[in-house]
Amino acid sequence: MSKTLFEKIWEKHVVDTLPDGTTQLYIDRLFCHEVTSPQAFAGLRERGLKPFRPERVTCIPDHNVPTLGQDRPIADPVSRNQVDTLERNARDFGLAYYGLRHPKNGIIHVVGPETGLTQPGMTIVCGDSHTSTHGALGAIAFGIGTSEVEMTLATQCIMQRKPKTMRITVDGTLNPLVTAKDIALYIIRRMTTGGATGYFVEYAGEAIRRTTMEERLTICNLSIEMGARGGMIAPDAATFDYLKDREFAPRGTAWEQALAGWQTLYSDADARFDREVLFHAEDIEPMITYGTNPGMGMGVRETIPLPEEVDEAGRVSYVKSLGYMGFTAGEPVRGKKIDYVFLGSCTNGRIEDFRAFAQLVKGKRKAPHVTAWLVPGSWLVEKQIRAEGIDTLLRDAGFELRQPGCSACLAMNDDKIPQGKYAVSTSNRNFEGRQGPGARTILAGPLVAAAAAVTGEITDPRDIAP
Repeated sequence: MSKTLFEKIWEKHVVDTLPDGTTQLYIDRLFCHEVTSPQAFAGLRERGLKPFRPERVTCIPDHNVPTLGQDRPIADPVSRNQVDTLERNARDFGLAYYGLRHPKNGIIHVVGPETGLTQPGMTIVCGDSHTSTHGALGAIAFGIGTSEVEMTLATQCIMQRKPKTMRITVDGTLNPLVTAKDIALYIIRRMTTGGATGYFVEYAGEAIRRTTMEERLTICNLSIEMGARGGMIAPDAATFDYLKDREFAPRGTAWEQALAGWQTLYSDADARFDREVLFHAEDIEPMITYGTNPGMGMGVRETIPLPEEVDEAGRVSYVKSLGYMGFTAGEPVRGKKIDYVFLGSCTNGRIEDFRAFAQLVKGKRKAPHVTAWLVPGSWLVEKQIRAEGIDTLLRDAGFELRQPGCSACLAMNDDKIPQGKYAVSTSNRNFEGRQGPGARTILAGPLVAAAAAVTGEITDPRDIAP
């Protein structure tokens, strides 16, 4: 019987199916960060339990960490307590822990793939919605709640209802200077923030196959912003080349055995999806958002939709969003003055994002009034940036590199956007207060962010590219 990629992996991990259809699903890898794990570990202690398979659990602080002065104690007492608690729990329960300044520290969804902890065919969970990122390597990866973190720690299984399947195909060839972030924002704009609710999405098509692994990580990262349970891309030669010789990837004979299995991970030609959606790469332009959810996006040269162009069900939210952002229906946002630029997060904090940003700002200077936070997604990314001389190029253009962490993606650390200020951000969410109370977030890819950083206003990168 023909099967989708999702079905192949899911069925291999089913332990049992309850009478009501709920699946007991085996989990290959649990990632724990400092925000959603304390209650789970407390639950284990109360019940006198230990992690069932501790070797399959990895703990990394990322949300609350400062991006300056990581060699000093964390100043904020709440953040310090969160990070210290994770370290203590990992030590007490014998779990792998990569703390601040550890060579493998960074954002969990960056560290997992780059170290080879994330592999094709796996089931992966974390108490974080953007766990969908790991699906780029051909894995079933999704976020879970704190009680489910405890369940996974105790049993290495989780209770789940099998989601429906959707295939989003992007055919054709991308326009110049259109990034993976633009693909994702375009899809979310067309699908809306609830258009994939209840589905697990597989991305396919010519444009997707041509992407690099880091671009695929960006696309899968944003899957949940259209309501999907997760996103995935079938592994191929690009995946295998990316994984080979990574620290935790199989080696020698084990590599050959793993590779043979990974090469079977694809949707059969006549597999049936619950829903099929097709987009054309040529229609995608550099994207930005104008509202307070990722679905409120448009090409950087477009104008904000008029009320009559917005679906009636979302019109109240649309009007409220424009009021919060200080924008007017029908106007362009191109040319609007901005205050902050943030390059980083689990969406765009990888080496390719820094390469792209650096190439666009090369030979130019940061606008004097713009505050720019350039935050690597991990210490490995930071090491690559310095090895390639990107740090020097950025410094010559007036930028400063910060230390790894989630940073200004969310207001859980020192990197908060002040009230009323506009931030062009390469992160994943733009709801009210996401980057700080009253902050106004404009989501974009690394090239649009770079263009804004040097011009001081929202700019089409094609207007200033060499």
